[in-house]
Amino acid sequence: MPKPLVRVYTDYKSPYAFVANKRLFSLEETHGVELEWLPYTLRVAEFMGTVEERTPHFWRKVRYAYMDARRYANAQGLVMKGPRRIYDAFYSSVGMLFAQRHGFFRPYHDTVFRKFWSHELEIDDLAAITDVITACGGSASEFEAYVNGPARAEHDRIIDEAEALGVFGVPTMVFNGELFWGGDRIDMLIERIERPETIEAALGSRHRKSV
Repeated sequence: MPKPLVRVYTDYKSPYAFVANKRLFSLEETHGVELEWLPYTLRVAEFMGTVEERTPHFWRKVRYAYMDARRYANAQGLVMKGPRRIYDAFYSSVGMLFAQRHGFFRPYHDTVFRKFWSHELEIDDLAAITDVITACGGSASEFEAYVNGPARAEHDRIIDEAEALGVFGVPTMVFNGELFWGGDRIDMLIERIERPETIEAALGSRHRKSV
């Protein structure tokens, strides 16, 4: 019997995606769903503007957002240090896809998030991400061949598909065609999952796609 599917779009450089992980993974046990993790690599300049364009109001909002995310992190015993610069998370995002394909997604995912937010990992450094891949049991040569081969096209296709669904930020969960943005929407997602009619619809959709 297939499980209801919840698609999760995430990005390793998002503090709110980091602190949402624990509750999302718990849904697999508490609600019997299957999580499909996909990258939505945020283009910071696109939604925040250039540094020169940012106003004092904007920086007050940013400082508060990190303070708020750090509260959630501290409650989970997580270390969250402010990012040192603007990062392009492409290598870490395609590392996520590679790790899923080769059976070590969870250790990769947890390691990248933990090390990035404790300033132990540069997620835009191919060699650093390759080191995480090999530490999790993956092949460095296969990963680098993937990065230099089909990774960019696959990554960009996933982003385009996400945006066609209406995704604009992370974490975003998609269940039965409905979007839930942010860790504070997980309770609303759970309420939808617990509705018998939405479970039937989600399972029916999965069945139709498999035949």
